[in-house]
Amino acid sequence: MGAALTVIVVLFLSFVIIRVATSALVLTGMARESARFQARSAFLGVGFTTAEAESIVGHPVRRRIAMWLMWSGNAGIVSVVGSLVISFGGGGPTLGRLATIMGGLLVLALIARSRWVERAMTAAMERMLQRFTDVETRDFAGLLHIRGGWNVDELRVEPNDWLTCGTLGELGLRDEGVVVLGIERADGGYEGAPHGDDVLGAGDTLVVYGRRSRIAEIDERRRGNEGERAHASAVAEQERLELSADERT
Repeated sequence: MGAALTVIVVLFLSFVIIRVATSALVLTGMARESARFQARSAFLGVGFTTAEAESIVGHPVRRRIAMWLMWSGNAGIVSVVGSLVISFGGGGPTLGRLATIMGGLLVLALIARSRWVERAMTAAMERMLQRFTDVETRDFAGLLHIRGGWNVDELRVEPNDWLTCGTLGELGLRDEGVVVLGIERADGGYEGAPHGDDVLGAGDTLVVYGRRSRIAEIDERRRGNEGERAHASAVAEQERLELSADERT
């Protein structure tokens, strides 16, 4: 009976560990469903190679969480297997042990499916994680829920770039569907949430949010009439996209 109870305890602790890790991943900017899936994957060591998994490997806080999950998962699986061998390998009556394990699994399943338990545990864990750990470090690209071709990227300004043709307001990047988040100046300074009257110079770097294809096109755009025509075409395309979105809603 002791081995059967050990199995239940280990499974319960595994459930708690996955919930804690899920909350920690959410605090780094991951969507809750993605965080839950990746936490379970890391704990079980299934090794899914997806874009979400790559975002964990490339993020220092998420990487530490995943390493902790893999270590805990390996230890938990070994404990469960060992306890099951002890529980059913002794030659004694196994029906009671099996009933104990199945009953424990049923209780854990009911707890896992309870929305009230999930909300209460998540709220408590997030408060503890925010208070006692440093996992509040955010991945802003993750917070923007980048998908469908949208991206946070950098645009380095070269001397002959179209971006040097006027102020940010005159350039009208927002009309193309590109939002300027900040400017890294050539002298090392940084301007967050820049104003429309800010002027760009060679060596500056724009931190922007928009469609990957549009950002790439702006990066190749040069001064002159050709650049102005490309801008006008991009604005017209963005207006068509917005009109189409309005019609769908």
